[in-house]
Amino acid sequence: MTVSTAIARLNAADPDFARHLDHLLSWESVSDEAVNQRVLDIIKAVRERGDAALVEFTQRFDGVPATRISELILGRERLELALTRITPAQRDALELAANRVRSYHERQKQDSWQYTEADGTVLGQKVTPLDRAGLYVPGGKASYPSSVLMNAIPAKVAGVGEVVMVVPTPRGEINELVLAAACIAGVDRVFTVGGAQAVAALAYGTESVPQVDKIVGPGNIYVATAKRHVFGQVGIDMIAGPSEILVVCDGQTDPDWIAMDLFSQAEHDEDAQAILVSPDAEFLDRVAASIDKLMPTMERAEIIRTSINGRGALIQVRDLQQAMDVVNRIAPEHLELSVADPQAWLPHIRHAGAIFMGRHTSEALGDYCAGPNHVLPTSGTARFSSPLGVYDFQKRSSIIFCSEQGASELGQTASVLARGESLTAHARSAEYRILNDKKGN
Repeated sequence: MTVSTAIARLNAADPDFARHLDHLLSWESVSDEAVNQRVLDIIKAVRERGDAALVEFTQRFDGVPATRISELILGRERLELALTRITPAQRDALELAANRVRSYHERQKQDSWQYTEADGTVLGQKVTPLDRAGLYVPGGKASYPSSVLMNAIPAKVAGVGEVVMVVPTPRGEINELVLAAACIAGVDRVFTVGGAQAVAALAYGTESVPQVDKIVGPGNIYVATAKRHVFGQVGIDMIAGPSEILVVCDGQTDPDWIAMDLFSQAEHDEDAQAILVSPDAEFLDRVAASIDKLMPTMERAEIIRTSINGRGALIQVRDLQQAMDVVNRIAPEHLELSVADPQAWLPHIRHAGAIFMGRHTSEALGDYCAGPNHVLPTSGTARFSSPLGVYDFQKRSSIIFCSEQGASELGQTASVLARGESLTAHARSAEYRILNDKKGN
């Protein structure tokens, strides 16, 4: 028996559209108190007992019968072995994707700069890569070699000295594609640990796991909760919510294509969100029919159906201009502009993680091999966040070099402002350097 999909239908003309949309978009990434306390306990144990705690947790949570930390370390030669164990087609695909990702991110690299003012004062900015970055990679069946490329390559392009990868291997299950991707991306060290304990090890260091400056990469609720707790001790990329796709279509794209584009995100997990916006009501009906037709052909049909029924929507708008208003209200992770002239609508988009232009540009290409990063802001955070990039692995230091004349002139301004704030030492420090006997007492 075919189970019909009950995807929500909304109309932007309805008076309560905003309320319904808000309800559809609502999602909380908050872990419950039990998860939170368990994570705190794990972090405390790793800080206090280091490697011994990592071995214990790996035995308990992953079912790996390791007794020493050395059994949880993979050397470079093991990564190179993985390259020989995957198929030639897989290796070619990984290398092509890696080259495209590297080429794109090399254009993001920022350089130091300086300029000299008329009085000889020099101002500028020094751009420096992080010393060490930690990459969390999900393990077991939920393995994503593409995420290894997207996280490790920008770090390497930025000039990060060492990239340390942690990946759980539940019941000893190792994904050769993940290790091959790590080899191609230039990962320096791999530890087969996962969960909150891996995040804690990267944040604080153990006898064997080096402390990193920033932790990037997706994970489950325990990983996300641990990243929240260690932020400040180290940098993190983001707390990612469920995957999202928003498709804007003028009604002229094959409805089967659009249905499958929606599926491509819905299959990630039951909380993923897939939304189609169109001014053509009849086209929305055709896509709904395609969803019902194609659903039984999907390997992950139950996950897709739960996602589509729970958080998906077909939204009718007045015209494409109103569609742009809906886009900016949602601020989606992935946006497909499946319209005749996507370039004309690009200036209207203010908030989106990645924008896929035209009918032939499926979001799936961005996930794997187009070149731009697939680590994107979710849950509306595209309003103030950007995709992961080289800039996330570089830090900036201000450069200030005052000539004698420049220090004298700036000192007078600083003196006035400092005394206005009742910070006398600040004022006198600046006044000591004022020329022409204008120094403070």
